[in-house]
Amino acid sequence: MYAEERQQEIVRLARSNGRVDVATLADSLQVTAETIRRDLTTLERAGVLRRVHGGAIPMERIGFEPALAARDSVLIEEKERIAKLALAEVPQEGAIILDAGTTTARLAEALPTDRELTVVVNSPVLATILGTRPNLNVLLLGGRLRGRTLATVDDWALRPLADLYVDVAFLGTNGCSVERGLTTPDPAEAAVKRAMISAARRVVLLADHTKIGNDYFARFGSLSDLDLLITDLGVDEELASDVEAAGVRVVRA
Repeated sequence: MYAEERQQEIVRLARSNGRVDVATLADSLQVTAETIRRDLTTLERAGVLRRVHGGAIPMERIGFEPALAARDSVLIEEKERIAKLALAEVPQEGAIILDAGTTTARLAEALPTDRELTVVVNSPVLATILGTRPNLNVLLLGGRLRGRTLATVDDWALRPLADLYVDVAFLGTNGCSVERGLTTPDPAEAAVKRAMISAARRVVLLADHTKIGNDYFARFGSLSDLDLLITDLGVDEELASDVEAAGVRVVRA
């Protein structure tokens, strides 16, 4: 079993049982306890598990949301590949929404310089990346700034979205599952994401494999709201098949 396959199994067991312990994992997966500890460290850095004494528990069980800087430092190559594939969904002209997030930030950096686009963002980080480009008309939604994600939320962000209609909304998420749909820890961010879905002709979800099969506190959409899910090759095949069976096209980067 490759390390990535072993780590996916650890996450599956943690979500199924509520927690995992090092000794049991080492025995069942036939590796050393030190190997399991390294796996748990990797998964914690990816924001999937939280290490506890003797083992780990899934993040969604404690409502934990990693800060932006922590999320930006993991799965960098996967996020860049996802962003590269997402470029095919960017129109030649028109308007798009870029949701706050580390994967959407990779897409912002990769946006072509030869297309006249209006880009709506709810993140000062993305506005800074895009604001000086002469081919882009950048609209920054106002509102309260959430320190953990640096996303603008609440009424000042929701009101403008109610009057907008764009070609494509590129969204991020904390969780995506057949059972619960699209979820995130914070209800205020969920409300903005829900409004972004309503404001778009097409919705493309950019989510690395650690998000698929995961559920969080606040639901902002169902799989039927999506036109496309772009994820990476580390996604569990069974989970990806379940999403596709629900009617969503899945592309792996």
